[in-house]
Amino acid sequence: VCLEFNTSIKAFQYDLKNVEAAKSESRKFYFDTHAVVRLLEEKGFSTEQAEVLVTALIKITNSNMDVIYKDMVTKVQQEIMLQKVMSHIAAVKKDMIILEKSEFSALLVENEKLKLELQQLKIQAADEMNKIRSDAILELNLEKSRVKEMYADHERKLLELRTETVEMHSEQDRAVTQTIMKIDTEVAGLKTMLESHKLDTIKYLAGSVFTCLTVALGFYRIWM
Repeated sequence: VCLEFNTSIKAFQYDLKNVEAAKSESRKFYFDTHAVVRLLEEKGFSTEQAEVLVTALIKITNSNMDVIYKDMVTKVQQEIMLQKVMSHIAAVKKDMIILEKSEFSALLVENEKLKLELQQLKIQAADEMNKIRSDAILELNLEKSRVKEMYADHERKLLELRTETVEMHSEQDRAVTQTIMKIDTEVAGLKTMLESHKLDTIKYLAGSVFTCLTVALGFYRIWM
């Protein structure tokens, strides 16, 4: 969430007034220049050279002091700057409190919005789950019905196959029975025919024997 706040904080630029360095004439040096001149004279410098060196030393010291004083502030300026800084800090704290309150309100609004969206997502998810569950139950019932129909059809086909098999076996049994009866009838006819042929053969043989005996008896009588 991007929040834009107009704060009353302004960028303060503190222009610290440089402390005016004291004039060279009013500054106090904590060493004796005359003693330095005499020390230089004792080391072989002339009076003019010693005074020039001391003058140069004083100028260098003044330059260094100017640099130091430029970076320093007075106690009054320090207190003024501290008051400005404290005022700036108070303004920043105030704006931070306002910003925190605004952010907190925005976060509450966003949190409520997220809660509503989450509730809607939960409702949509529940509806989707119910729909999926209903579809699954419907598909399961359809599958059960289809399986039952397939099982009933299989049982019907199996019963038809059993009936056809029983009928086929019955027909085969009838055909075998008829064939056996036909064979028995033909065998009985053949037996009867065979007995008739046997009887005819016996009669023929008996007639032949009697004929032969008669002929033999006739020849026997003739020769006797």
